[in-house]
Amino acid sequence: MIALIAAALLASPCAAAQGRPDDDPRCLPAASNWRGAATDDDRRRVREWREAWQEALEDVRSGEHAPELARAGALLEPDAALRDPMPPPGDYNCRTIKLGTPGDDSLTYIAYPPFRCRIRIDGDRISFTKLTGSQRPIGRLFRDNERRLIFLGTMQLGDETRAFAYGVDRERDMAGMLERVGDRRWRLVFPYPHFESLLDVIELTP
Repeated sequence: MIALIAAALLASPCAAAQGRPDDDPRCLPAASNWRGAATDDDRRRVREWREAWQEALEDVRSGEHAPELARAGALLEPDAALRDPMPPPGDYNCRTIKLGTPGDDSLTYIAYPPFRCRIRIDGDRISFTKLTGSQRPIGRLFRDNERRLIFLGTMQLGDETRAFAYGVDRERDMAGMLERVGDRRWRLVFPYPHFESLLDVIELTP
């Protein structure tokens, strides 16, 4: 397995990238339309976002963490997205919340402390990078409609210094939606992530 991962990394143009992966256009999906760039699996995950959200909320409400849902307010409400979802470029505090579990794990709600993320705009290319933490999404944001952008990218783990290019490894591929839920508050939502949960929500605040 280790050999296969190493081979996949070497096959990825990002394996040779210097500096941050979001500086190298080879690391991000190249198509101008997210549907043209997304894998079949990721188009399905975006399409089934509501099912994932409802399933995750039901899982949390069945346990001892239901009060956390109420305290989170609009952040964890499926239909709370506001118009004009584009965040300004810059660094953000980003806090990850994992909802639900695909197995028998009793941890149906996990909230992590804030880490540091970055929104970068270079012409018509918008990228999101989680700069710190053990699970670091890296990818591109595509304009979709008046209430959301679509994220396509990959997961960088632990002390890895190289990122997979999108589409190289299905288990690392990530697809989600970036939405605005307040005056200076955004969320990046990942339905049916490949790791640990049914729904991941990253809260972004400047």
